[in-house]
Amino acid sequence: MKIGIIGGSGLYALEGIQDVEEISLSTPYGAPSARYVSGRFNDREVVFLARHGEGHRFIPSEIPFRANIWGFKSLGITHLIAVSAVGSLQAHIAPGHIVIPDQFIDRTYLRESTFFGDGMVGHIQFGDPICPRLIEVLSASAQKVGARHHVGGTYICIEGPAFSTRAESNLYRGWGGSVIGMTNLQEAKLAREAEMCFATIALATDYDCWHESEEEVNIESVIKVMQDNIVTSKKILAEAVKTIDADRSCRCVNAMGDALLTPLESIPESTREVMRPLIGRYLPKS
Repeated sequence: MKIGIIGGSGLYALEGIQDVEEISLSTPYGAPSARYVSGRFNDREVVFLARHGEGHRFIPSEIPFRANIWGFKSLGITHLIAVSAVGSLQAHIAPGHIVIPDQFIDRTYLRESTFFGDGMVGHIQFGDPICPRLIEVLSASAQKVGARHHVGGTYICIEGPAFSTRAESNLYRGWGGSVIGMTNLQEAKLAREAEMCFATIALATDYDCWHESEEEVNIESVIKVMQDNIVTSKKILAEAVKTIDADRSCRCVNAMGDALLTPLESIPESTREVMRPLIGRYLPKS
């Protein structure tokens, strides 16, 4: 068991990691967002990655999602937790609250969201995109540290980098969206294809632009709330890392095996090599 953590806006490092090693990887999909930071955190093996790069250099559409997840997989990650700043689409989710979503709606259109292709066809099951066991862990951890949190809800993932129009924000509310962000959907899909257990800690920083009695979302107000949220998210992470166990009786563990349509012998050799970290256990031993 090895735990990966993706830090979003405001979470660029994870204090308390011991025996730190920085790892630079080259992947078939280019360089990851930043160097991976590997070490021990609460006596567990963890690997941390800053999603937006060192110095927050990547807009959401530029994040090398496939490189990031392929890199985590090649480093042996089994459980992946993403931290993400979001806007609230519902009155009961106030700025400063934590949401642990269990659903997504994809409104992106410029991004690579799959490892399939290049002679390998498959379709993962994604009806329940978040690992239920990790939801339980994060919920219990949030409860233990006294975080104001909500379990379940739909994360609307938009392309960005602009925030929504009022019309869009109200449309997403009408769809039943709980929070709105720009990053987690691709991470969830790719983590499922990589057979990792995945979950999100979504940090509500604002009411987007739908709330008539609140100011329209702006960076200054986001950063102010986010600073407090980051402190809370670190407490949740510290507790969750201690709590995650090796029992992987969820569907995540066999997602790729259940998804492949192309017979293994028909997958081009070059694709097999690229995908070996993901499908290696299904390939015949040489």
